[in-house]
Amino acid sequence: MRQKRAKAYRKLMALYSMSFGFRQPYQVLVDSEMCKEATEHKIELVKQLNSVLQGDMKPMITQCCIHELYLLGKTQQPAVDLAKTFERRKCNHREPIPGDDCLTSVVGETNKHRYVVATQSQPLRVKLRTIPAVPIVHVNRSVMVLEPPSDATIRSKEYVRRFPFTDRVGLSLEQNEEQALHATGSEKQSLAPSASTEPPRKKKKGPKGPNPLSVKKKKVESHPPLAKDKKKVAVVGEKRKRDDTDDKETETRDQQTADSQQQDEPRRKKKRRRKAAEPVVDS
Repeated sequence: MRQKRAKAYRKLMALYSMSFGFRQPYQVLVDSEMCKEATEHKIELVKQLNSVLQGDMKPMITQCCIHELYLLGKTQQPAVDLAKTFERRKCNHREPIPGDDCLTSVVGETNKHRYVVATQSQPLRVKLRTIPAVPIVHVNRSVMVLEPPSDATIRSKEYVRRFPFTDRVGLSLEQNEEQALHATGSEKQSLAPSASTEPPRKKKKGPKGPNPLSVKKKKVESHPPLAKDKKKVAVVGEKRKRDDTDDKETETRDQQTADSQQQDEPRRKKKRRRKAAEPVVDS
């Protein structure tokens, strides 16, 4: 299979999986005409179905379709042997009916069991296109082809996308339209009146306050730092007052320096005299 076709089939099966709940292994209903076509053209049916569906599959056949192959005689014995290798799907028909009618009844109106139908019958394919979410596989010139989604499938996909509720999966198009007009259980609960009997509070009408973002911030008063000593700290904006204690300290300090200079004065004079009395030695 070419890469472009394989990509298109993978995308198509992803549509059925995401919108309608198809899962692997896919259940494939095979009719008698498909078994005859596979044996005549020597097609490996299971392998081709795996490559077309891009995943694992489980081939199935009904008892009515096998009965049709038995009626064709010994010439179709290879097709009968191929059909016997498939899983038997119970159709609950006491007397055999035509294969097209049998598969139509098994699929039903909504295909709730998510069957993929592999058939060569043109009338059956026309009937199945009116049922939403039914992938159809047929052989065209010894090449197995997966048909694009029908109009019913596309419309059903749109309803599933608009109303993604679990209770609407597997319903027909008319049933989906009918349920879309009614409210769901969660919507009814939200619309139900509340149990509390308290009347709703009325909003007060009046002038609103100013915008807090446009109001200027209040200036914070800066407190002066605490002084380590017990001295008074001058206030900002006022002249510094003269302190009498500072004057007394400076006077006592000056007095002490003057007394020390007077005491050292006679010592300095003696040193000067000694230096003057010493003889000068010429070298």
